Amino acid sequence: MPFSIDLHIHTTFSGDSTVAPEEAIERALAIGLDGVAFTEHNSFAASDPVERLKEKYGKKILILRGVEYSSSDGHILLFGIDERLISALGRYAPASEVIRAARAAKGVAIAAHPFREWALFRSDLSAFDFTAIEAFNGHNNAEENAQALVTAESLKTPTTGGSDSHSPQEVGACCTVFPGVVTEDNFIEALTLGGYRGMYRKQLP
Repeated sequence: MPFSIDLHIHTTFSGDSTVAPEEAIERALAIGLDGVAFTEHNSFAASDPVERLKEKYGKKILILRGVEYSSSDGHILLFGIDERLISALGRYAPASEVIRAARAAKGVAIAAHPFREWALFRSDLSAFDFTAIEAFNGHNNAEENAQALVTAESLKTPTTGGSDSHSPQEVGACCTVFPGVVTEDNFIEALTLGGYRGMYRKQLP
């Protein structure tokens, strides 16, 4: 049974979203997602309030936390890290440094919307050892996502999907589908092993 997670959600704690965390979770449940990942901008601590929602919703849906970090090369989704790592990186660290730091912390780094026109990844993706490439982003146009997918396939790198939602109705526009059940305990391992893929939610079986 496939397990679907929206791996890229912003809330009011990002400062540019109208979505309250609980709204995002309720929306995800309503459309049948199995999990959500809150990835506030440049801060892991910003999603601290989500922890209390795990008590209310944890038996219904997987709730994960990460960060969308703005490197000097482009945006990167980080999972398996904490606020200490973000503080140590400071602002706009090079992507190579961000990836090394994430791996040293036993986390993962994913290139976020690398071909979005106004947030283009400014370096050749082949130069970096990303765990995955976000090839399905709800705020990208079809061409931007297609270019990311072709690049990921050429690099033999797994793809992820996330809505990049900034309003409730956007949650779940894109998601990542894993071949088996994902938990907080096996999430990083699941990303590292591969076998998952990004997609538009309308493509779900």
